[in-house]
Formats: sequence, structure tokens, C-alpha cells
Amino acid sequence: MAAPERSMDTSSSFLQKFRLYETRSNFYMIGRDKNRTFWKVLKLDRTEQTELNFHQDSTPYTESECFETLRRIHEGNRSAGGLKFVTTCYGIIGFIRFLGPYYMLIITKRRKLGEVCGHTVYGVAKSRIVTIPHASVLSTVAYSKDEKRYKRLLCTVDLTKDLFFSYSYHIMHSLQRNMSNNAEGQTYYESMFVWNEYLTRRIRNNPKDCMWTVALVYGFFKQVKLSVCEKNFRLTLIARRSRHYAGTRVANDVETEQIVYEEAQDGHPVRVSSVVQNRGSIPLFWSQETSRLNIKPDITLSAKDPNFEATRLHFENLAKRYGNPIIVLNLIKTREKRPRETILRVEFANAITFINKGLSKEERLRPLHWDLHKHSRKKGTNVLGILGRLATYALNLTGIFYCQLTSDGFQNQNPSTVENNIDECSTYDLPTKDEIASDSAVENGNDKKDRQKEATMLQNGVLRTNCIDCLDRTNVAQYAYGLVAFARQLHALRLTESDTIDLDNPLAEDLMGVYETMGDTLALQYGGSAAHNKIFCERRGQWKAATQSQELFRTLQRYYSNAYMDAEKQDAINLFLGYFQPQPDKPALWELGSDQHYNAARFLASSVPEISRSTMKRSLSESSILSEGSSTVAGRHGLGEKDEEVKGLSDSAPEIISTSKTAAMIAGSFSAPPATLEDIGLDEILENDCFCCNDDRHGGDQCTCAAFDMDWVSSSGASCEDESSYGR
Repeated sequence: MAAPERSMDTSSSFLQKFRLYETRSNFYMIGRDKNRTFWKVLKLDRTEQTELNFHQDSTPYTESECFETLRRIHEGNRSAGGLKFVTTCYGIIGFIRFLGPYYMLIITKRRKLGEVCGHTVYGVAKSRIVTIPHASVLSTVAYSKDEKRYKRLLCTVDLTKDLFFSYSYHIMHSLQRNMSNNAEGQTYYESMFVWNEYLTRRIRNNPKDCMWTVALVYGFFKQVKLSVCEKNFRLTLIARRSRHYAGTRVANDVETEQIVYEEAQDGHPVRVSSVVQNRGSIPLFWSQETSRLNIKPDITLSAKDPNFEATRLHFENLAKRYGNPIIVLNLIKTREKRPRETILRVEFANAITFINKGLSKEERLRPLHWDLHKHSRKKGTNVLGILGRLATYALNLTGIFYCQLTSDGFQNQNPSTVENNIDECSTYDLPTKDEIASDSAVENGNDKKDRQKEATMLQNGVLRTNCIDCLDRTNVAQYAYGLVAFARQLHALRLTESDTIDLDNPLAEDLMGVYETMGDTLALQYGGSAAHNKIFCERRGQWKAATQSQELFRTLQRYYSNAYMDAEKQDAINLFLGYFQPQPDKPALWELGSDQHYNAARFLASSVPEISRSTMKRSLSESSILSEGSSTVAGRHGLGEKDEEVKGLSDSAPEIISTSKTAAMIAGSFSAPPATLEDIGLDEILENDCFCCNDDRHGGDQCTCAAFDMDWVSSSGASCEDESSYGR
């Protein structure tokens, strides 16, 4: 199957369409790039019962050469039935084996979801499982009851819902990271947000083999076209779910990215901005025993980690991923007749206080504890307005990402160069009203040099939000943060004169609709029902009785899903992610007492200190626990990968305008110093709720109230230490 030697550059191209053929002894997959400039051939052996053997022909083919090769294969196998066409597909999801043969999962239909700076993002519309060995060599195990049950269980994972991918863009990474670090091959597959990492291990022997597979991200992707002042732009909202300890009921670790960029015009650079926030479960060892008789089961707090080692490792990981500061917005309750959430609230505050004692002022966590449930029930309380002011405080600390692109292709800057030049460069102010008015002259090409001197702004740090399940209340808070960021993004793109957006603005309504859809999607994935959107419904003026009946229905729907559907759903997820791998003469997955019996033991065995490991039933936070051994986290966690100077992602993708080092201007956030909580009008809340931020007004010392609602602490007559004994 050789071809004449030729020089054909395939390094910057991606296989996007495939055709699968079969003979009695082999599968042949033919892949081509989007522009039909080259073809590649992958051969999979069908004669082995339980082994996966494949070979990729390194030779690039022309279309005529490829069809000539297929004709020869057909002629050579005519006696055994020849070469038969199986299906058209759009990428390999991966390979999996239970007790018998290997199976190949392929995408047979895709749908376009949107674009990120010229790179198309697709969703899985239809998939197929193909048995690799030929039927003539299959053993009796392939037809056993357990094998069929494992196969049916895998099929319950609906690959057509909320899984998305891109051939030319690393959708598992944020825009800022893609601009500064272009991971290749196995590196980006090891990201915590790639859900088929386990399924693709067999074929990822080298980066070139990755052209046959697609990296699937699970969560949410939606893009809408909007306009302001007759200027068109695109808003993209992405939620990436972590595959580590992925399961039901609680959103363990979800990265939310909001991207805004103006519509491209021929010959003109494109401004683009993004902001990232995070939602994650409370990073403590706590558990809930599911019950069909109790809608709200008791919360049990483990006492096996008195020094909060796992919590510290979680926040260290966040700092590696996003930088400092880490702002922690905790929305759980402060008062309950029967302590549940309050148990975790006290312990979480104690953990943050304990961890901050060992950190420098710049590295300290910035906790914001605010009981969303309590304040939303008070008449006249503008919950979204208060959350917006909290978001303003957080955004002033972290800043947003902003850069300018050309249509020539990505040209990423070395991250170390960017960081080293920050102190040497001028700070960047957002455009003024006069600058926006004069922007039309710039767009006409009269002052291109000034455009090239626009700064690249970087986001440093992240806002981490949680409630008890990180679904309903968390989604409201994330919308409030997204709205504040949205206003600054539009202002940075010179689309608006003001850097704020009122809640009554139609743009705020558009953004609320996208966040509401995201909240419903994530809630369905985790909890089995759409999100409780009481605050959004009230904001839109929905009839109160209709809202109450809707909330009741969703509560019952979620209860039924948790009580009757979660076990099988968790088994399917563990099988898909490779957290459970069937073995002969071992208990089957459905014979185990619970998913945690296997999942927690296997995942934590190499990553959690012994003191935190013993008798945990169900920890809802270990997805973020990492090993303390080294400064970079390698292997299956896919976190903290080493940044390297990178090449372009695609020869047709946008490119950051490069300027000389002396002319570059880079700023982490706005030029003005971050405002304190009092500066943004939260004095009335500070009378009741203490926001421990360790800023200058505290003299850099720890707050003695552990960031709790002061009215609750005073009325209970107990300190944080006294309350922490609940549930242990």
C-alpha cells in the first residue's frame, strides 16, 4: 500500500471526514481534510479476539491514489467477499473492551453549534458502536449475558446530548490559554475536561495518531448573534464539566467561559474578549446517603482531614489553573431548623481561615459568604443587584481577557514573555467616549498603527461560586457575574460607551436567557430536572402561581431522578470514563454496593493523603483533590501542564497582532486599583454579612468572624469552632 514519495505539508491540517470500509480481516478508515488536499489510511486488525491492533499509513495520498489503493484491497480480498463500505463518519470517539472483544465508537452525524474565532465547533448528532473482530473469530464471551449488559449500559450514555468538539480549536481550554499555550496530541487529551481521554488511550501513541479521534467536552455550548448600536457581535457561553469524579447530583467542577467578539470585516482586525468563572462543590469530605423516603437527606461531615489538606490542594490547583486571587463566593444557608447546609458553611469558613494563615497576602483566598436563599425571601431585596455589586468587586480583582486578532491565523505569544513584560509595560485603560467616537476612522484604515498598539489584557485569578449542589443558586450568581463582565467586554470591544449594563437593558435579557438555558442543561445532567429559576422568573414578571407550580414539579422530578435513576446513570458514567474496567472472575459493576465503593477508592488511592482516605462513603468534592508531590500535575489529571511556546492552531484561524516588545502594552486588569466592597456600595450588607476579603481595610489580617453573617453568629451564641461539631 505504498505511494510515490512526495512533499505534502499536512502539519497544519486536520482530518474532518472519514469513510469506513471492511474486509473479513481488516477495517480500513479513509480520512481527508476539509479542503480535500490529502487523504490518510488507518488499518485495524479484525483477526484478534481480545487485542486491538492498528496501523496508520504515514503516507499522505491524493484522492485518485486513495481510490486506487481501495481498488487493490478489494481485488486482493475478492475471494473472501472483497471490500465493503460500512459508513461515513466524522471522527473516532474511542475504543472500549468489557469482557470480550474491542468496540469502536464513531460519530456518524454531526451538527454545527457555532464558531470560536473562525474555528467551527460541532455537536455529536448520532453515534455508532462497531465490533472490531470479525464474527467468525468471536468467542462465546462476546455473546454472554454480562457482555450484553455492559454494552447496553454503555449505550445509556447519550452521546448526542451536550457533547461538543472542534477539529482545529482546543475547545477544552479557555481562549486565553489557547492564545498562550498550544498543547498538542496527548497533552490536550489529558485535560480534565476531555471526557473520552480513557477511550482514546489505545490510539494515542503519538500526536499524529490523534488526527483520527476527536476530543469530546461535556457540558454546554451556545452561541448567539446580537447587535448594539447597529454593530453586530457574537456571544458564546461554554460550560466544561470535569471528568474527574464525574457523576450525579452535585456539580463538582465546571468551568464557565463567556466569549464576545465582533463580526469580522475583510482586512480589519477583530477584537475578542473572554472571561472565565468556576463552579464547584464545597471542597470538604462530606456525604449524603440517598434515600427514597427523604427528599433532603442528612449531611455527614467527615473528621478525617483536620488540617484541611484536601481543601488546600484544591485551591492550589485552582491557582495553578487560573492564577491569583481566588475569590470564593459561598451561597449556602446561614439558618436552618435542622442543621444541614449550615454544617458545611461553618466548616468551609474554618477551612479557608486555616489555609489563609499559611499564605502570603497576595495568595490568600478571598471568601464572600452570602446567604442567597435568605435574602431572596426578603421583600424588596434586589438579589441580582447585590450579586452584581459582588461581581464588580471580583471582576476588579481578576480582570478580563482581551486581544486583537487578524485573519491570518493564530500566533500565540510565549506565556513567559507575556508575564515577564507585565511590569515593564504601560497599563491599559478601557476606551473613552471620544475614542469610541473616533473608532470609525480607525476602521477605515486611517490609523492602523494605533490599532496595533492596543493592549492585550489578561485575566488573573477566578471567581469560584458554590451553593450546596452548585446548580440553582450558583447559576443565578454566575449570571450576575457574567452580566458585569459582559458590559466590560462590550466596552473593551468599543461597542458601547458605558462599561455597565442595566438589568432592564435588552442585552441583559438576552444574556439571562443564555444563562438560564445553561443552568437548565447542567441541572438536567446532574440532578435530572431543569434548574429552579425562581429569581429569573420573577425578573421577567412571570405569574407567581405558575412559578410555584413549576418549582414544585421540578423538585419532584429531581427527587425521582435521584432516588431511582442515579445509580444506573453513575454506573454508565464510570464505564464510559474508565473508572470501572470489567475483569473476568471479578464482581460486575452492578454487583458493587455503590459507585463510590469502586470509584472513590480507585481515584483517591494515588491522590489523597492517608489521613483523608479511610471510611468515606460519598465525598462530593474529591474531583479537585490532587497530589502534593510535585509542582506540575501530570498523568490522567491533565492539570497544570507545562506551558510552552506554541505554533499556530490553523492556517485559517485568527492571529494575535504581534508588536515589538518595547511597544507592547499588557495589563492584567484595569488601570485603576481594585475597589473595596464599601466603594461599590455594599455598606448596608456589611452591617449584616461580613465579607472577609483580607484587603487593606483589615490590615492584611484574618477576619475573626470567619466571614459569616454576623446576625446569625450573634443570635446563636456560638463561635465557628463550637458549631463545627455538627454532623461529625
